[in-house]
Amino acid sequence: MMTTKQYQEAVEWLFVQAPNYQIDGEKAYKPGLDNITKLCAFFDNPQEKIQCIHIGGTNGKGSTSNMLASVLQEAGYKTGIYNSPHLIDFTERIKVDGKNCDKEFVFNFIQKLKNLPEDIKPSFFEFTTIMAFEYFYQQKVDFAIIEVGLGGRLDSTNIIKPLVSAITNVQLDHQNILGNTIEEIAGEKAGIIKSNIPVISGDDNTVVKNIVQQKADKENTHFIDATLIETHLESDLKGNYQQKNIKVVLALVEELKKLNITISDKNIENGLLHVHHNTGFIGRWFEFSKTPLTICDTAHNQAGLEYVFSQLNSIDRHKHVILGFVNDKKIDEMMALLPENSEFYFAKPAIHRGRHPEDYEDLLINAKIIYKIFDSVQEAYLSAKQQCTNEEMIFIGGSNFVVGEFLEKNLEIYR
Repeated sequence: MMTTKQYQEAVEWLFVQAPNYQIDGEKAYKPGLDNITKLCAFFDNPQEKIQCIHIGGTNGKGSTSNMLASVLQEAGYKTGIYNSPHLIDFTERIKVDGKNCDKEFVFNFIQKLKNLPEDIKPSFFEFTTIMAFEYFYQQKVDFAIIEVGLGGRLDSTNIIKPLVSAITNVQLDHQNILGNTIEEIAGEKAGIIKSNIPVISGDDNTVVKNIVQQKADKENTHFIDATLIETHLESDLKGNYQQKNIKVVLALVEELKKLNITISDKNIENGLLHVHHNTGFIGRWFEFSKTPLTICDTAHNQAGLEYVFSQLNSIDRHKHVILGFVNDKKIDEMMALLPENSEFYFAKPAIHRGRHPEDYEDLLINAKIIYKIFDSVQEAYLSAKQQCTNEEMIFIGGSNFVVGEFLEKNLEIYR
């Protein structure tokens, strides 16, 4: 019987052994499908034995994937979902019907990874991708919703042949890898489009829409513009930006129904309203506490933070805003977006790529804001909590890692 210590040591081996983009940044990114092709062949291609749905895009991939999973679960289908990164525990990346991947499976699978042939040297993401495929195959899921890791064309998830694909939107992010313009990044994201597999676009930017549609035409596949859908349906994922993601989900459902997959209007309605319960998905405009109102959100690039800070500005309360960033983010651009009526608590995320606020303090001074600097997210939160009255509010964000750290330390209180 595996012990907790053995599981932790195995996962630590995985983090240390394989280059990990979340920790190491650009140098860990291994573009191309050579490694994942060899890996999948070594495990007898489990991805070919499951029905997949592929979700790409810059922002909204996680929300869209989880909303769709919730709808499919409501319709009675056993549903796998592969998301990244995790917030607290590695097993969050691979779920079936809302339950994290079995730790015993993770432990045993990592032992197999230790014995790979010499010519296969995968990245961390490639390791976890084949792990997800194998887990979904073993669990005999009806559908596996696979979220693109980074980009699309060269992402290791692009080995799948899905029933349908979606590109939620295209924004400037990871320019050091994907290109410096919206056009270049859209080209990379559109790389998941495959011949005769319908693709849904959720972006209302004409430039992006045209690039996605041109690639769809080239691949002789059906293009669906989700932005044209009109709906009043709501979700328990409460960010204002979720309205755009809901449209993508509805377009995905329509395409699945064309394949004789039974999903009722009630399944859709209940699925959207019970995402937290059905999938365990948190971290997107997540209400941690009502007194004082405490919200956290993993938005971490300019476009995502613009939506989130706009929603913060619509709340008529004094705000205590805890933020932290990683090295590849353009912090100067984010400074122009900071919410009004706020005091700020900047902290370094506790990962190798975390950026200490002292490195960008000149930007904080120029922004003429009230701020303090902390060595950890928890120190910043405890300070904000001490200062915050019940008529005010706390916001935690700027990075997946900031939200993950906060939840890891405090989620037991919420539960």
